[in-house]
Amino acid sequence: MGIGSEIAGHRARFIKELEPMLDMEKFCGIIPPMLTPFTRDGKLYENGLRNLLDFLVKNGIHGLFICGTYGCGPAMTIDERKRVAEIVMENVKGRLDVIVHVGSSTIDFTLELAKHAEDIGADAIASVPPFYYAYDEESVFSFYKKLLSSVDIPVFVYNNPFRTGIRISPDLLSKLANEGVAGIKDSGFDLVKFYEYKLNVKRKDFIFLIGTEALMLPAMLAGARGCVSGSANVFPKMNVDLYRMIMENKIREAVDKQLQIIEARRILHLAPTIPACYEVLRMQGIDAGYPRPPFLPLSRDQVKMIKDKLVKLNLIQE
Repeated sequence: MGIGSEIAGHRARFIKELEPMLDMEKFCGIIPPMLTPFTRDGKLYENGLRNLLDFLVKNGIHGLFICGTYGCGPAMTIDERKRVAEIVMENVKGRLDVIVHVGSSTIDFTLELAKHAEDIGADAIASVPPFYYAYDEESVFSFYKKLLSSVDIPVFVYNNPFRTGIRISPDLLSKLANEGVAGIKDSGFDLVKFYEYKLNVKRKDFIFLIGTEALMLPAMLAGARGCVSGSANVFPKMNVDLYRMIMENKIREAVDKQLQIIEARRILHLAPTIPACYEVLRMQGIDAGYPRPPFLPLSRDQVKMIKDKLVKLNLIQE
């Protein structure tokens, strides 16, 4: 038996074991951490938000993660974050799972956003640990315990140590899972640590989401249920295709698609990534506005460099 067949067999057995959970079709597949469109002067651009939603839905995404890092949640006011969530829920109308990121450096703001998300019908909330200060694990555990007690919808841990300075340890995640946390969005970019999460958490219904498209294939082979993919904001179909190939056990095709995604991702990273995403959307005829200042739009030279490379890969038209 070849290595591709062996991996496919492992994946098939894993899917069969988790069939009852997968049949629910909740929190799986490609879940873009949706950009939030702004005007040039930094105001929320509601029509741009609707344009982006239409683009993503038409290209087959499975869910949305809003007001996170790509969505500039920590750079918005409480009222702006609430408004984004309201517009998304009004336009999605139950067609997709929506996870609202409510993380903040102030626990009262986090709880207010969590209750608002529940009130407007969000499917789940997620939160980074409270950031800026170097909180110990006991403090982080207490934070999530309070968040869990404030809402009745699922709560996800959002592990993003590069933004918060706090890395969720496998032991802490196990404790949080036992406390009732529904799952994790892991943006630690550490595949070994992701595997350690899998080893430590014993609950079969715990939901693992990998927080980068760069690790989608190996993470899903290890049991991730979906991917919160930043590049899915601009190349949703390519990400959806990779997810489908993995689920259909087309591993050799999936490897090729994973490498294509990494190459596209590398191009987006040639400039500040979040502003680059707005430009690539514009290249495709999608009016999703601009990044919020102090992010700056890309220079003409940066736009040309990115466009030339994407055209060469046939990812956008000349």
